[in-house]
Amino acid sequence: MTRLPRRTLLKSTAGALALPFLDAMLPRLRGAVPSPHRFLAFYVPNGMAMEYWPNPILDPLTPYRPQTLLLSGIKANWNYIHAGASGSFLTGTPRGGRNEIEIIAAVSMDQLLARHFARETQVPSLELSMDLPANAGACTGNLSCAYTHTLSWRSPTQPLPMEWNPRAVFERLFGDSGSTDPATRQTRLQQHKSLLDSVNDKLASLKRDLAPADRTKLDEYTEAVRDVERRIQKAEEQKDLELPAMAQPLGAPPVFEDHLALMLDLQILAFQSGLTRVISFMLSKEQSARPYPQIGVPEAHHPLSHHNDQPELIAQMSKINRYHAELFSKYLARLHATPDGDGSLLDHMTILYGSGISNSTRHSGDNLPLLLAGGGNGTWKGGRHISYPNSPPIANLLLTLLDKFGVPVDKVGGSTGKLPLEGLSL
Repeated sequence: MTRLPRRTLLKSTAGALALPFLDAMLPRLRGAVPSPHRFLAFYVPNGMAMEYWPNPILDPLTPYRPQTLLLSGIKANWNYIHAGASGSFLTGTPRGGRNEIEIIAAVSMDQLLARHFARETQVPSLELSMDLPANAGACTGNLSCAYTHTLSWRSPTQPLPMEWNPRAVFERLFGDSGSTDPATRQTRLQQHKSLLDSVNDKLASLKRDLAPADRTKLDEYTEAVRDVERRIQKAEEQKDLELPAMAQPLGAPPVFEDHLALMLDLQILAFQSGLTRVISFMLSKEQSARPYPQIGVPEAHHPLSHHNDQPELIAQMSKINRYHAELFSKYLARLHATPDGDGSLLDHMTILYGSGISNSTRHSGDNLPLLLAGGGNGTWKGGRHISYPNSPPIANLLLTLLDKFGVPVDKVGGSTGKLPLEGLSL
């Protein structure tokens, strides 16, 4: 059987296609799990209906309870309405700016991981969102919109923009036209109908030398890439027809669930191909006003989150929180169904899920709704609930997670020490 390097690329004039993990990439002596440990931050905005947390909000995650670690008692480092919520979620910064033009936080945990893995992956990290970026102007409490529109900070003064356009994400992963001009991208689409077409001969030659199981994996992976590309192109076609006067980036379907499906598929492809090991993702930005009529909640999310302790409004808020958990559960199912080395992608991931606010009507930073999901590549054990006394800051959790990835640092933001990840069974 042909032996392949772990980072095999099929190159062409249209770009480079990284292959998924194949048996042919396994070392001849299988004494250790070769799959890398991957990190994902999955952020949900506007706090939580804490009266319904963790249950019934987290009921959709029941099938993944053995790979879930519920964390209670952790507080935000910087608790300043919505700016501090997302602004300190991955940075653990104890303070932020004091006006619209003062932008300061700390290097975020995902970027510390990205630096560590930079020599091993083509894309050090992906910063993704479901909302249009707005890193200028004031959005909350007269502070910069940078705080509410990103989780990732390359330096204490350099917030990273989150990409919301699936086409832009696809091109970053599998080949870019070199221009952000929509007309240029459309020309590229016409000239290069599919990235895979240009490497088809190389794929066919490679498949002839692989074992049957690897051929099947390669077929499934390439079809997944084709499917994502087809759906992006179809979304672009429909966007042009339905919204010809709107100056929006191409590639994002108008329906929230369709857009989300594309963004999550791209994340899976990025992890599966080994192009990156680090992704930060905002399901929505802080202060998101997105309504959810599809689940019987036509009210805008952010105003509803300020429920003033009215039980009927809290119940409505909990429906949004539970729906987010349902969407997350479907993502976990996809990760669980994606083979990776001796297990699945989910087995080899640590996912930090939650919000930077607990009680939304008070903008509370106490007892944040947080959990870890995945197999952690064997570095921590799920199926448990840990309740921390003395309200340790989230920066301590970030410091602990970096340690689980083999990235020892002395401090993250306002951290004061590491947290134990042992506790009672769920």
